[in-house]
Amino acid sequence: MIPVIHSLPPDPTLPPEIGDASAWYGPELKGRTDWIEHVSEAEIAELESTARELAKSSIDLSSIAAEDFPLPTLGPSLRLLLEEVLSGRGFVLIKALPVERWTKREAAVAFLGIGAHFGNLRMQNADGHLLGHVKDLGRSSLDPNARIYQTRERQTHHTDSCDVVGLLCLRTAKSGGLSSLVSSTTIFNEMRRRRPDLLKVLLDPIETDRRGEVPEGGKPYFSIPVFNWHDGMVSTIYQRQYIDSARRFPGVAQLSPLQIQALDLFDELANDPALNFTMELQPGDMQFVHNHTILHDRTAFEDFPEPERKRHLLRLWVAPPNARPLPAVYAERFGSVTPGDRGGIAVRGSRATIPFDA
Repeated sequence: MIPVIHSLPPDPTLPPEIGDASAWYGPELKGRTDWIEHVSEAEIAELESTARELAKSSIDLSSIAAEDFPLPTLGPSLRLLLEEVLSGRGFVLIKALPVERWTKREAAVAFLGIGAHFGNLRMQNADGHLLGHVKDLGRSSLDPNARIYQTRERQTHHTDSCDVVGLLCLRTAKSGGLSSLVSSTTIFNEMRRRRPDLLKVLLDPIETDRRGEVPEGGKPYFSIPVFNWHDGMVSTIYQRQYIDSARRFPGVAQLSPLQIQALDLFDELANDPALNFTMELQPGDMQFVHNHTILHDRTAFEDFPEPERKRHLLRLWVAPPNARPLPAVYAERFGSVTPGDRGGIAVRGSRATIPFDA
């Protein structure tokens, strides 16, 4: 436990407390349903028809845009949901696409089409995948070049390297694999109230491991503060395991005792059930999360032995053109800070591709 020091006076050099809709507490949200959106039969029929036509075509979907996937009924609703993700509570759960009657390709194309209405799709790994497959590949987080979504381990609360991440559940695990969300805005506010001295530490740059996915001319790590105050907003970028593993590189100092205290308090707050809450994604459910104000986690899971029953989610990384401004330091990880053209993983020789099979 990190002790709360109530006697510390407020630090006038710190950014102010954030009081907008992104500063929520899990138990209060758990009792509401306004974060759950149901797709109507008419919207599903429209989505299904367009997806099936595109799934049968030879069109290159690696540059898919909203105009390639017309959704006159569902499209306006998606724009409103995106606004809630970017400027409201920071996430939405959309229930439930009929994936059980679609082929794997049809489900993927439908998801790509919805993502294209949110913004430009970004590459998620060194292989240039615009469509990610979140499933256990038998890898371990002890592998310095593995990413935790390729394992069945708990992920811990983190952000992805994009503005918005979307998940579509195709199959659930035998047990576990729950999704946990926590507001990084609330963590910022709580640290400001409890330990402003430790909050200040997380406003300074800190190295984070790229896990072997290094852009041309770049270092094997990037250095960005956990909390970034810019244009009246706090944006968060965080993955504790990768902060710790970045210490393996020459020239990267070991974490100081104060940094460890600050990171431990951040984790303690993220893991506090008074702040976070969990949900179980069912087949056909889609979750979209704003990485700048929300951290997401997945609990460890036990899978079915049969390959056709194993837990499987599809993932998109999206750059909306109406996303918030980010400080220039984000270009170190996002490649650019231009809304609609930032985020993702780009290494030498990578080319955008859509793998329909994991």
